[in-house]
Parts: sequence; C-alpha cells; structure tokens
Amino acid sequence: MGLFGNLFDSEKRHFHQAEVLADKVLKLEEAYAQKTDDELREVTKQLQEKIQAGASLKDVLPDAFANAREAAKRVLNEFPYRVQVLGGVLLHEGDIAEMKTGEGKTLTAVMPIYLHALAGKGAHVVTVNEYLAKRDAEWMGRVYTFLGLTVGCNLHSLSESEKRQAYACDITYTTNSELGFDYLRDNMVMRKEQRVLRGLHYAVLDEVDSILIDEARTPLIISGPGPVLDQQYIQADRFAKSCKRAVDFEIDREDRTVVLTEAGLKKADRAFGIENIYNGEHASIVHYIQNAMRANYLMTRDVEYVVGDDEIILVDQFTGRKMAGREFSDGLHQAIQAKENVGIKQETITLATITYQNFFRLYDLLSGMTGTAKTEENEFLNTYNMRVYEVPTNRPVARIDEPDLVFKDRHEKYEAIVKHTKELHEKGQPVLIGTLSIGINEALSEMLKKQNIPHHVLNAKNDENEAEIIAKAGQKFAVTVATNMAGRGTDIKLGEGVAELGGLVVLGSERHEAKRIDNQLRGRSGRQGDPGFSRFYCSMDDDLIVEYHTYESEGIIERFEHGKENINKMRALIDRTQERAEGLHFDTRKNTLEYDDVLMAQRHLIYDQRDKVLDLEDMEPLVYELVKENVSSAMEGYYQIPNKNDAKEKLAQYLNGLGIDGKQYAETIHRGSQEEITDAIIDIYHKQTAELPQEELQSMVKFIFLQILDREWIHHVDVMEHLKTSVRLRSYANVKPIDAYREEGFNRFNAMMQNISEQTVSTLLQIQTNHESAM
Repeated sequence: MGLFGNLFDSEKRHFHQAEVLADKVLKLEEAYAQKTDDELREVTKQLQEKIQAGASLKDVLPDAFANAREAAKRVLNEFPYRVQVLGGVLLHEGDIAEMKTGEGKTLTAVMPIYLHALAGKGAHVVTVNEYLAKRDAEWMGRVYTFLGLTVGCNLHSLSESEKRQAYACDITYTTNSELGFDYLRDNMVMRKEQRVLRGLHYAVLDEVDSILIDEARTPLIISGPGPVLDQQYIQADRFAKSCKRAVDFEIDREDRTVVLTEAGLKKADRAFGIENIYNGEHASIVHYIQNAMRANYLMTRDVEYVVGDDEIILVDQFTGRKMAGREFSDGLHQAIQAKENVGIKQETITLATITYQNFFRLYDLLSGMTGTAKTEENEFLNTYNMRVYEVPTNRPVARIDEPDLVFKDRHEKYEAIVKHTKELHEKGQPVLIGTLSIGINEALSEMLKKQNIPHHVLNAKNDENEAEIIAKAGQKFAVTVATNMAGRGTDIKLGEGVAELGGLVVLGSERHEAKRIDNQLRGRSGRQGDPGFSRFYCSMDDDLIVEYHTYESEGIIERFEHGKENINKMRALIDRTQERAEGLHFDTRKNTLEYDDVLMAQRHLIYDQRDKVLDLEDMEPLVYELVKENVSSAMEGYYQIPNKNDAKEKLAQYLNGLGIDGKQYAETIHRGSQEEITDAIIDIYHKQTAELPQEELQSMVKFIFLQILDREWIHHVDVMEHLKTSVRLRSYANVKPIDAYREEGFNRFNAMMQNISEQTVSTLLQIQTNHESAM
C-alpha cells in the first residue's frame, strides 16, 4: 500500500503543480489583452531569444501560454478556458490529458505546441487521419502564423521536397502512419539531403489511445516487389473454398488462426498431389494454404477490407476509414485478391518495419490527448512512461448513459434499434447509430428505408462526404448511420431547438472489443454540457460474444436464449467478455512489442551507422575500420588452425576472395601482425584508387557501403519477419519462442554485419578495375 500511496501522492502533487502553472497563465490575461498585435508577435521573438540564451521551457511557459491564448482569442474568437490551459500544461509535461468530447482538445494543444516550437527544433501534431491533419493545420495554423511561426501539413501525396519543407516548419501537422513511414524511408536514402525529417523533438498525439493502443498491434511495414506467383494463390484459394468447417478445419478466433484437421491435411495432400504436406520441402505450399484459409475464413469483405476498382482496399478497424495504398503483408493480400477474383499483385518482401510503440518512443518528449485513456493507464505508464490525467469539464456532463439492452439475436436487436429510431425521428430528435462494420451499417440502412426513415450513411465507401454528413448530424430530424468514422475526432453540434428535445441520441448497434471505443461513440453526445442520451444494443450472436466468451459462459447464454436468465446477469457477462477481449489484445500488443524490441536494438545500430556514414565527408576512416574488422576475423580463423600450411592456404583463400593474389601475399602476411596485414591491404586499395578524383572516390565508397548495408539489412528484416512465425513451433519443444527469436536473431545479425564488412571491402578493392571498365 505504501508504494501505491506514494504513486498516488506523486500524481496528486504533479497535478497540483500543473494547476499552479495554469493559474499563473490566467493572471497574465489582462496584461496580454492590452498588447497590440505587433507586440504579441514581438513576444515570440523575445521568448525564442530567452530559450536560446539558456532559459528552460518551464521558465517561459506562463508568458508563452498567455501569448498563444490571447492570439487564439483574436484570430479564432476562441479564448481557452482554465481547464484547457490546465490540459495544455499537462501536455507540455509529456503526459496524457483525458478531456471529454467538446472540451476543445484541438485548441488545448495550441499552447504547448507554440511553447515547444519556440525551441526551434520542430513540434509535431499527430492525428489519426489526413482530414483532421488538414483541418487543424488550416484552423489552428492561423494562430501560429499570426504569432510569427511557420506551419506545415505533411500528407501522403506530397513529394519528397514538399515533405522536407513541411517538416522544416516550426509546427507540422501529420498523421501517425505517414510520420512513421517517413522515418523508415529516411533510413533508406543514399544522400543525407534526401532525408525529410529533422529529428523527433516533441509531439502531441491527438486520439493518443487510438495511435498507441489500438494500432499498436499492427507494425508499420514498407514492402518491395517479390516474386509473381498467381497460380499458387489461385490453386490454394480453390482448395480453401472446397473445405468445410468442423470437417476439414477448425477456427481459433482468439489466435486468429485456421487449423486443418486430419481430414483437411489428407485433402490438401490429394489437392496438391503430394504425400505429406508438412514435409519440410512443401513449406511454400503450407504458406499459400494458410493465407488462403485466413483470407476465406477470417477476413471478411466490408469489415477488414472493401473491393473497389478491381483492387482490395484495407479498412482501419478502429476508425472505419479506408487505408489507401496499404497492404496486408506476407502474401495475405494476394490471397484475398485470389478470394475476391481481382488482379493478383506481385507478392511483397519486407524492406523496413517498426512498431508504433518503438517509433514514438524515439521522441525526446511525447504527450497526448483523448476522451478515453484512463482505462489503459497502466499500459501507457509501463510502455511509454506517460501518465494519464483526467481534466475536469468546463461544464458538468448532462448526457444520460442508459444500461445496455440485450436480445437473443441480431435480427431482434436491429428491429428494436429501428423502432426506437423511428420514435425519436417522429419527434425530431437527431439520432446517431454507431456500427462496427460496413455490412451492418448497410443492413440497418436498408431496414430504415423500409420504414421510410430518411437518413445519411457514413462509412469507408463514401468517406468523401464525411464533413457534410457530420455537420448535419446534430440537426432536427437527422438520422445518421455511421461506422467508427463518427466515433473519433468528430464534433457534432446541436441544431436549433434540439437541446429542448433532449439533445443527440447515440445508439450503439453492438459493443466493441474495447470499452474505450464504446465511450468514444457515447462521447459524440453531450458536448460542453449539452443534454444527450446513449444506449448500446447487444445480442448473443454479436461478434464480441461469439469470439471471446468462455466455455463457462455458455450455460448463461443458453438460459438467456430460452428466456430463463435475467438481464443484469447478461450485462455482467457482456462486461466480462469485453474485459477478456481487452486482455487478449493487450497480450498481443505486449507480444508484438517484445519481438520488435529485439529488432529495435539492431535497427538502432544499423540506422546510427547509416546516419554517421551519410554525414561523413572523409570515408578513409570507415574503409580502414572495415578492413581491420575483416582482417581480425580472418586472423582469428588463422590462429585456430593448428597446421600452419593449412592456415596459410586459408589466408590465401581469404585474400583471393578480396581480389588480391593470395599466393603472393600469404607467405609474408601470415608472419605479420594484424595491423601490418591491415596496412598492406589498405596500401593495395590506395594504389588501385590513386588516379580517381578524391571527391568521386569518397562518393563512390559511400554509395557502395550504403548499398551493401541496405541490401543485407533488407534481407535480414525479411528473414526476421518469417522467423517470427517459425519460432512459435519451438514452444512444442519447451522453448520460449521469444527466447529462440532473440538468440537466433542475434546470431543472424552478427553474421549479417560480417557479410556487410566482407562484401564492402571486396568491392572496394575492385573499384579501380570497375572504373577502368566503365570508361
């Protein structure tokens, strides 16, 4: 209890200190109100000078916040409340500010972003989609430009030079995915001037739980072209479609795997004309079958993806938005293309990858804001060292959150939703119906049409109309059926007379796998003290219940289906099932991070080496180090061979491999020291490159090294991706898969580094020959 007491006291003390700072900002209100526009801009210059002279950001915080606050009042006609100033202080400290819907998170971020931008290292505002990034850059950007700072917006469509320009600004708005991909691409460039980022200094993550929790199960992957294997995917798809559940395969929903039964294995042997599919030589066939089974029995059209213009487009499960240009990796995308009979693209190989967890931990300081983070406080603290603070609302929340209604099946449930919607619509009260998938979204739309209830549909298929649909969602008689797109980052304002009717009604068509996302949907109603109402409708065949209930729950479900179980027990069962889903997803994120931590240590070494080489003007020290490493390895092998004639032969082979006459040098070199051998090889290198212009030589050496490093690293990353899958089988031999991955990954990495060194030295010793032949 002492430990928890200390933690609690520490958090209370930290929150109180933030309140004291917020009050200091408020005391400056009158003084800043009397300044002219030019004087406010002059404050920006004065604060920048103070920071450059050594003042800390905390020292200048009251003046910076007061300046930004007054600018927002003049430019946007919006004056941050005390709770928003408090939220801004918490963001400056690297914490998470939990603020309810309508409390003005976007405006709250302006003050800490302005403060950190004064340091001249760049400050990033990270959002979950480009619509919000563009909107906020234009909207809040007016405040920053008024105060003399520059603002950029980084979008997927920008060219390399446009991205560099966006990141060079004092403040940059961007999405989490584009930012992560830019980081990976920056570590694949061949010249330092091609990099677009200028460091990861400070960021505010909008909808921080969506980015760091929901999306943390899916790593960022940059892929390159692999082999074209159309027929294999088509044949595997044909086999998958011929299989019968419970006869040929079983589905494990928790692990998201499809397992062939004994009958299924025999069927596969017959289909592919082989004796034993799990014989090692048929590993590639197993790979195609596994992807085909996953594509057909775990991936659902209009849920995980949509089909449009003869291509598969991924749908973000947490935001409901299309992810154009993104693909499933490791052949799953091609398996879905075969399933849906659209053109099969070339399979890809992994070129670079990183998890969101490890990417955002690269920032010097990270902060975030959302309406729902407290439920995941432990994960934020343990993974990111970020504390979660609930910021009080400016006005009390007046929304009524009713308990769930529970039904036997979906049909009964959907009818109840439509009936309730009709009653509300007839009296003019606006309704937002939240759905988890496009399929349910469209099914409810059809039912509403049959009842002649006019409504708008919002999902990934018509996201271009999002702003218009959201703008009307709070008006009288409005009925909106939306996927999770309406659950985050949308501010639905009430139309005239709606408050008197009871405000916006939110009806959830089923519970999500995380309570936070249910709360996000509820939060669309009751903004800034407005009245509102929310309720979720659940049934026993909802995906949450089907996929995550325990065997012990089956009796309760059966009794309810026969009308023998009371409603409160069912609500408790749904809560427990949701908690179980959250726990399993936490385990998945933890597992993903554990594996990426192994690669992250290696990634740091490779990327640091790349950065150093990119910045080098003189490549001579690098060449010497590489030769020295090579010689060290060769001499180590030389001394391990007892027979010196055999040893000399090995040394000669090593020198021959470098393009040097081994017989000529081996006899004298084997008597020399490691330094003498290194110097001898360096002398050969100097003789062969003596006639090359120095600038051309330096450029050529840099290019050769980076090309070999990248080629070996890309191969290593792709191998490590496949290793993740294969080490799971080690658990059958009582070996922890992560331990096997760590050990094998370490050995492979060391071998890769040796390969890089050997290949580079060998290539460098042939530069002159290549140069002459090229002429």
